[in-house]
Amino acid sequence: MVNEQRRQAALEQIREHIARSGHHIYVVSGGAEPRFAYTIGVSESIGAELILAGASFFSNDDVVAILNEIAAQLKRDREALKFEVDGGGWFTLRKADASWATSLMLGALDYYQVREIPGLQVVPDEAHWTIDVPDMTSPWNATKEPVWRWLHESWTLRAPENAVAATDLAALRGDRITEAMRWEEDEWEMFADDGPDVPEDELCVVPLGTLIAADESLLPVVHLAIGEGLWRDPHPESEWHPWTIVEEDDPASE
Repeated sequence: MVNEQRRQAALEQIREHIARSGHHIYVVSGGAEPRFAYTIGVSESIGAELILAGASFFSNDDVVAILNEIAAQLKRDREALKFEVDGGGWFTLRKADASWATSLMLGALDYYQVREIPGLQVVPDEAHWTIDVPDMTSPWNATKEPVWRWLHESWTLRAPENAVAATDLAALRGDRITEAMRWEEDEWEMFADDGPDVPEDELCVVPLGTLIAADESLLPVVHLAIGEGLWRDPHPESEWHPWTIVEEDDPASE
């Protein structure tokens, strides 16, 4: 009963947003797969909903602003395929395969009580691309899109399914991660550049599974105890080494 009440409250909120602005935006995060967001209501004017999957370069607020702006531009020009968003660069639209659209847009399917709604993937330009942006033009495939494998597969890592990692944009653009620390049961830090030197505006928090699925050589970090760390060289063949933390009052540090 409680779940149904929450569902009805959510549906009412969606109806209110569509009536007021023409669409509602769902941002979904907190699980094993990367964050994603989609619209509900845009299909009433253009025949498809918008999906922005991954794109961890952007904050949640950025994602909402991007979808709002593209939806507004589409309502002015339904044939448009490329959009400039102030502060976010350029975005293109690609038709999403039904296997992606039906898996990600569950709220839209529930709202309209249908089994399928066409989806258009919002794709950032190269300057804002990150490893969690999938190619949704082809059917979902764990081999082709390993970062998204847990969308349909069971969690297999020896870490909490909701575990996260603070990381840098260099790592999210495919650079080799060279240092890792585990600070809590479900919190890691994993950087391609020196962690203390990473600018604040280049820090991101993503699901741990995103980084490990993109680079299986990171699997040893799952087995770190809290407070332990590893480091390696940027060279592709380099091996992991234990990270030794020297206390400030340790005579060996003098």
